[in-house]
Amino acid sequence: MLKLNTSNLRGDITGGITAGIVALPLALALGVASGLGPMAGMYGAIAVGFFAALFGGTPSQISGPTGPMVVVLAGLFASLSGSVELVFTAVMLAGVLQIVFGVLGIGQFIRLVPYPVISGFMSGIGAIIIILQIGRLMGHETPGDPVGALVYLPTALADINFLTLILGVGTLVIAYKWPPSIGKYVPGALAALIIGTVVSLFVGDLPVLGNIPTGLPSLRMPVFDQSTLFIVVEAAIVLAVLGSIDSLLTSLVADNMTRTRHNSNKELIGQGIGNTVAGLIGGIAGAGATMRTVVNIRSGGKDRISGMVHAGVLLAIVLGLGSLAAHIPHAVLAGILVKVGLDIIDWSYLKHAHRGPRWDLILMVIVLGMTVFVDLISAVVVGVVLAALAFVKQVAETQLNAIKNIPDHLDSEEEQALLEKGHGKIRVFDFGGPLSFGAAADVGHQVREKVKHGTEILILDFERVPFMDVSAARAVETIAIDANASGKKLYLSAVQPKVAEVLKGLDVIDHYKPEAVFENRLDALTAAAEVISSNN
Repeated sequence: MLKLNTSNLRGDITGGITAGIVALPLALALGVASGLGPMAGMYGAIAVGFFAALFGGTPSQISGPTGPMVVVLAGLFASLSGSVELVFTAVMLAGVLQIVFGVLGIGQFIRLVPYPVISGFMSGIGAIIIILQIGRLMGHETPGDPVGALVYLPTALADINFLTLILGVGTLVIAYKWPPSIGKYVPGALAALIIGTVVSLFVGDLPVLGNIPTGLPSLRMPVFDQSTLFIVVEAAIVLAVLGSIDSLLTSLVADNMTRTRHNSNKELIGQGIGNTVAGLIGGIAGAGATMRTVVNIRSGGKDRISGMVHAGVLLAIVLGLGSLAAHIPHAVLAGILVKVGLDIIDWSYLKHAHRGPRWDLILMVIVLGMTVFVDLISAVVVGVVLAALAFVKQVAETQLNAIKNIPDHLDSEEEQALLEKGHGKIRVFDFGGPLSFGAAADVGHQVREKVKHGTEILILDFERVPFMDVSAARAVETIAIDANASGKKLYLSAVQPKVAEVLKGLDVIDHYKPEAVFENRLDALTAAAEVISSNN
């Protein structure tokens, strides 16, 4: 049975209330940005915030709508021609997938996505949010995709509503420049929301949110349409993967601040339950929110009660203050969203990227560009594949350098004496460790290059090779075939059980005799020296 820790009740209540106040303008703004409306943002913040806190694996984490999730939802909303029921179905399905991820233990693998890939798509998402809000800052309703918004930009620039531009930019400035001393009591985003809305009442007729329903949400059941099934399922997969990565990254931040360790798979289950419920009540998908989590922890929140209190605060606002939110101008929310986009961009890495590996920077830029101009899932897949190929190449180069031709530096004097007794006709090759498939292709070539004229016996030492894949086994087979073809003897030493099993299973063993396998390098050298002596 799930138990709540009440030892820090006062701090958790304080942190939860503060996080709830910070979450209010973001939930409204992200709901509008998704195309599903401000209340969808509020319902999503309440559902994901409460259930992810209750069932998740990061006690101090605050969850709710985030920029990355909203970008996917906005694209889905546009591609489905505004069919909200199908969008909410995708949210529910994403939640179910996250639960499956957690049950299957996939959480530990999601954290293996390379940092340049994460940095690239997070920065790309930040760029998308900003691009989509530029037109709104100028008083226009822009297309819901970044390419369309960029194409529409000249039209917006030709007809700027300077009142909305000034109000939106002013909101952005307030959100950034709000004094930290006051921010302890009234967060900058909330202050910007209130001030911008009050100012708009005296400015004139500006586009506002309008009538917002209050009260409890209605239940929405999943809907499936064969013609749009692929789009919905694809979006659900993207939401599930993106939300999982976003949440687990925030969990790492929480770990560093609280000196604790989260349970990644349990966190995914909690996030999945939250998103499933969010879809059922007409809320947008969410994930662990870094800024809100930091605010919670700094305000005293440590345990899951704080996340539940945060959701309770938003629920109270939904039940009582919906009429006031109707007067919030779109320009004010656009200003807040631009700040959200700027905060998501990985400025810390961009500032120092030129000092790091050049390939990592190139990879980050590729993923960023694909995120903005193609789509998120393609960007992540391509980024991970490129990063994996680059890593395999680096490992292969290291492994090939470690394949030592060691006649001149054997550590054992006895082995060195035996090698000298062979009069240069014995060559020893030491595999420095496990062979990856990237290195295996060139192993045979490396051995051929280093075998000098006059060599009669090759000794392959496997002492530091605990396992072997098919590619490496085929490389050993190539060496054996070359040795047999050139009339050289091939000895194997220190072949470990797992390696021997692979060689036997692939019939590589047929290319060398059982008596040519020795328990250690010394025995192999002794046998080789005796053969050379007898031939002389």
